[in-house]
Amino acid sequence: MVLLASGLTKTYPNTRTPALSDFNLSLGSGEIVGLLGPNGAGKTTAISLMTGLLAPDAGNVHISGIDLFKHSRQARQWIGLVPQHIALYPNLTAAENLSYLGRMYGLSGRVLKARIAACLEMVGLSNNAGIRITAYSGGMKRRANLAAALIHEPRMLFLDEPTVGIDPQSRNMILDRLSDLGRSGTSMLYTTHYMEEAEKICSRVAIIDEGRIISQGSPQDLIKEHPGCDNLGALFLQLTGKELRD
Repeated sequence: MVLLASGLTKTYPNTRTPALSDFNLSLGSGEIVGLLGPNGAGKTTAISLMTGLLAPDAGNVHISGIDLFKHSRQARQWIGLVPQHIALYPNLTAAENLSYLGRMYGLSGRVLKARIAACLEMVGLSNNAGIRITAYSGGMKRRANLAAALIHEPRMLFLDEPTVGIDPQSRNMILDRLSDLGRSGTSMLYTTHYMEEAEKICSRVAIIDEGRIISQGSPQDLIKEHPGCDNLGALFLQLTGKELRD
């Protein structure tokens, strides 16, 4: 098992309701699982806990059998994170960003140079490697964000809305590359508000609301289990309601 999260619970200071409550999730090798939920459902909190950015009130996480909270440095070597926001230095070029991040993971010399070239090629940025991030379009920034998360060849990749606000061509490329990564053995937890993305690339989805997983299974099986739903978007609204979430 690449990811095993058990009993994760988190309540933020000055709040009564847990942001996440008894959250359990597992991923095998090469599995792409969609974590779907309305705003405030607990998706980002769950990712923050499973990547070690937050400490839980209860529960534990294992990455490739390594306890994340007892051996965080060792476990994080196998984790890649694509956050909602662009996590790159805007005044550095794409190649410089990847070089800096690669060195943080202990890469150097020819190995680092090869990884930079491979990651930039993977996201279609080889010809723009020497351009500063600040001059990139929105789609290019999102693709560079993905390349940065892959520089150290993680086994477990967390993606928090990686395609928000970008053009259809960049979205299509990112989804295709993620499918390729899954086939090569990289496990992924994918959050998105675009239900068609989850249907396209996820073998399993977990729908979360009010800090709890309320349904889980393959998109096709879940749709069949709920009469009146002919797609994942309709199922999502049936389970979480149509009320606005601000």
